[in-house]
Amino acid sequence: MATTAADQSTTARGRMRAGGGGIVPAAVGGLLFGVLTNLAQGWLPGAWNQIANSGAVWSVAAFAAGALPYRRASVLRAAIGGLAAEVGLVIGYYGYAEYGYGRAGMGDLYWPLVWLGMACVAGPLFGAAGHWWRHGRNRARRVTGPAALAGVFGMEGLHYAWTLHYAPQAWAFLICSVLVALLMPRTHKERALTLGAAVAFAFLAYALVELPLGML
Repeated sequence: MATTAADQSTTARGRMRAGGGGIVPAAVGGLLFGVLTNLAQGWLPGAWNQIANSGAVWSVAAFAAGALPYRRASVLRAAIGGLAAEVGLVIGYYGYAEYGYGRAGMGDLYWPLVWLGMACVAGPLFGAAGHWWRHGRNRARRVTGPAALAGVFGMEGLHYAWTLHYAPQAWAFLICSVLVALLMPRTHKERALTLGAAVAFAFLAYALVELPLGML
């Protein structure tokens, strides 16, 4: 049966909705998560308040955005969703800091732009990682996805241990790293591989991310 122009148009609109439909929810979700992490800094006591705006916690937004789309979604769409989530998160966090407290003009654009640049890198990476964890067709991708997330929690643990010398927070992040590596994979072999990869990713991320950020 021949395909009519109307059918083709309907199919094209369906594809556009499938490709772009997850981007807006990812951006809105990231925006709300950014506001929440800003508020959480006032809720958490002492040094624990810094956990709310850690790179590991922020990366969860992009990971979730990449993991949530339907199976038909490509890794590219997941990466775009992760980017939208992270950019929304930075805007939500600093937007609330600027206007939510009724003190517009309270800061400059230096750190917002730094984190926006980080979001443009981390968003697609963790969006793809979330997609690989949920929809990966081979073991390498199913291991790399959760290992990346576990690794960034491990990176934060190293940061709190070596740089800030906050032992309780360091242990909290390291425990989260181990739990992600053990609970998210599907088989015992994948858990072992994920845990090993997460350790390597943690040290690599610490060298490539935390150390340069400490120099800014």
